[in-house]
Amino acid sequence: MTETATKTRCGFVSVIGLPNAGKSTLVNTLVGSKVSIVSRKVQTTRTRILGILTQGEAQIILVDTPGLFTARRPLEKAMVRTAVSGMEEGELILHIVDVAKRNALEENSAIREMLRKKAPSVLVLNKVDKIAKHKLLDLSAQMNAAFPYEATFMISAQNGSGVEDIKKYLAANLPESVWLFPEDQMSDMPMRILAAEITREKIFEQLHEELPYAIFVETDAWEEFENGSVKINQTVFVERETQKAIVLGKGGSRIKEIGSAAREELKKILQTDVHLKIHVSVLEKWTERPACFNRIGLDSGT
Repeated sequence: MTETATKTRCGFVSVIGLPNAGKSTLVNTLVGSKVSIVSRKVQTTRTRILGILTQGEAQIILVDTPGLFTARRPLEKAMVRTAVSGMEEGELILHIVDVAKRNALEENSAIREMLRKKAPSVLVLNKVDKIAKHKLLDLSAQMNAAFPYEATFMISAQNGSGVEDIKKYLAANLPESVWLFPEDQMSDMPMRILAAEITREKIFEQLHEELPYAIFVETDAWEEFENGSVKINQTVFVERETQKAIVLGKGGSRIKEIGSAAREELKKILQTDVHLKIHVSVLEKWTERPACFNRIGLDSGT
């Protein structure tokens, strides 16, 4: 009598929600490593990012998307197109809701309408440590009355509470399939792009009150040496000379701090010495140029 082979499961899970709902934090917590940048600023994630994790015999491929919001400027419209495209990929959809946000039920109504013709959707109520239990239960009941979610989870993506339950649910509900990635792979994002994203995160952390979203970062060169160390050259693009001055800081002090913070994070991820050089350049009105959107992985609509 032959033994029955263990069946593996694999599938895409789209992670969607309003800006700053905690999508990227949840993806990083699920994966167990940083694959998407996190910032207190809204609309931080600009492009579709894959995070990959294994749970038992299942490989779960997470699609972290930009926040869904009412877009006005060309860059914002490209971000929303990218988010909608990412939603289309999932066999399952995780709808992340910030329960600490006022009027969460009403503010998520447009997303619920978008979900009606999509893949089966799961409600994830995030930041539960920031709301009274009776209010949380009321919101859960109202959200489920407004839309037929397959399941509901109450979590804190920040501290990991409730996240294991999501992993188990996803692993059990993805379709039977061979795995699409090696077991130890955590993302499909090239390291040079992740390095650019980390530098962008450090800029947000240091200039959150001073600099708008008119920046993007490109990794121009990546050189690996025999001793294992890595040399990375990057360019930070801004729209105006005044923004360049802010990023550089007096005597270049600010860009040195940004570079130091980015370098330390990259050393942890790469587990080797990192030499990082950052140049700041002005690219006027890049947020209105579709060709620039393609450079940062957004759907330009062209």
